[in-house]
Amino acid sequence: MLRLILAEDSVLLRAGLAEVLTRSGHEVVAAVGDAESLKRAVAAERPDVVVTDVRMPPDYRDEGLRAALELRSSEPALPVLVLSQYVATAYAARLFGGGTGRSGGAGSAGGLGYLLKDRVGEVDEFLDALERVAAGQTVLDPEVVRVLIGHRSAEQPLARLTPREREVLALMAEGLNNQAVASRLFVTEAAVVKHASSIFTKLDLDPAEGNRRVLAVLAHLRDSTPD
Repeated sequence: MLRLILAEDSVLLRAGLAEVLTRSGHEVVAAVGDAESLKRAVAAERPDVVVTDVRMPPDYRDEGLRAALELRSSEPALPVLVLSQYVATAYAARLFGGGTGRSGGAGSAGGLGYLLKDRVGEVDEFLDALERVAAGQTVLDPEVVRVLIGHRSAEQPLARLTPREREVLALMAEGLNNQAVASRLFVTEAAVVKHASSIFTKLDLDPAEGNRRVLAVLAHLRDSTPD
């Protein structure tokens, strides 16, 4: 069971998410509708994981995302799952911006995730992402990965990858390990390791494991995406 704080300004969605989480065996210790209430609730409840929307009152811009970054700055081990209505690679870049030594919150031990709200409708996928973030893993919505990979030019290193290598890269960027990638693509884990090795070589990435690998991949995709 996870102790969660949920921040979502829509009363109906907040209630629906709380119901899903409760029925799944988790405890929602606080459900709030704005970023300031989120920060107060985290200080009071010390949750296992925070789930927050990007856009919240009063201006409905990026208050939830800024609160998440602030929380991670003061509590780097706090797992945070951010939900967004739209594919916004700039939001994802800000959230994961610390993975390669830049300022931000992703380079620490706590899990970090960015999902589109549409993914919440796929309850099993949403709960899997939540539990992976709570376990310290990195999770990025596959649609965001698709957009990041799609913004490549013929001159960029991504263009050197084979179609299968791009599939493997996309799944690695979502936060899947070799075993999970192999299961998704119906290939052996050894085949995934071989493809990953080729990807690391072509993109000049550190062949690390776990979150270090995911964050390195995300940093490369972010830097390859036009502003």
